[in-house]
Formats: sequence, C-alpha cells, structure tokens
Amino acid sequence: MGTYLARARRGQIHWRVVDAEGWVLGRLAARAARVLTGKDAPDYTPHVDHRRGLIVINAEKVRLTGKKLDEKVYRHTTGYPGGLREITARKLFETQPEKLIREAIYGMLPKNRWRDRLARRLKVYVGSTHPHAGQSPQALSLAR
Repeated sequence: MGTYLARARRGQIHWRVVDAEGWVLGRLAARAARVLTGKDAPDYTPHVDHRRGLIVINAEKVRLTGKKLDEKVYRHTTGYPGGLREITARKLFETQPEKLIREAIYGMLPKNRWRDRLARRLKVYVGSTHPHAGQSPQALSLAR
C-alpha cells in the first residue's frame, strides 16, 4: 500500500478568526503557527500549501507570564554602524501589541521558503473589529 500525499490546493484562502483575549502569548503563537502551516488539517503534507489564513483580534488583551514584560528584549538593526535598537516587551506591548504577537508567531513558523508566504497570511488587529468581513472568516477556538 502506497503513502498518501495530498495535492496542492488551488483557489481561495480559508480565513479563520482567533480572539487573543486571555491567552498567554507563547501558547497563542504556537497554536496559531500550527493553523497557518496546516498541521491541524487531516490531510497535512509538509510540502503542500494548505491555503490557510489567520486573523487575530484583541491583540492588546494577550498576557505575558513571569517577568517577561520587563526582562524580554526585542532587538533589530538599522543596517548602519552602531544601529542596534532594543525595546522591552512592556514598551512594545504598550505601543504596538499587534507587533508583539506577529513576532511571536513568525518565530514559530518553519524556517524555510514557506515562512514569508505564511506570514503574509497572518493579520493581527488591536480591538475586536477587522476589515476582512468580505473574506467571510470562520471563528476558530484554539483551546484543546
């Protein structure tokens, strides 16, 4: 008996909506990355694009446990000499909570050629509204 390999899906992306209220950041990111990669699908195949999109709402209501708000530091470089920039999780959470969630999910996506394509299908919003009603997204519960 041969091994089953799913065919590549064509057509529209199936969008899902997740409410981040009350979730711990790491748990939300791990389960969101699982949805984006298609690992929750019964016909998951690693090299196939499963055409999933994810909309995360209420980004400002996510939680960080322990001392992460004060001790976790996000770094990036401007590309110029001496251009290393650092920002604490607390300041990033107060100014751009959607970026905090996006960075966490992006870090949990596979490190290969699919990563940027999957990251483009992730939309994160502050508040409970989003402009993607035209895609008729379905509500998704990440609880096990």
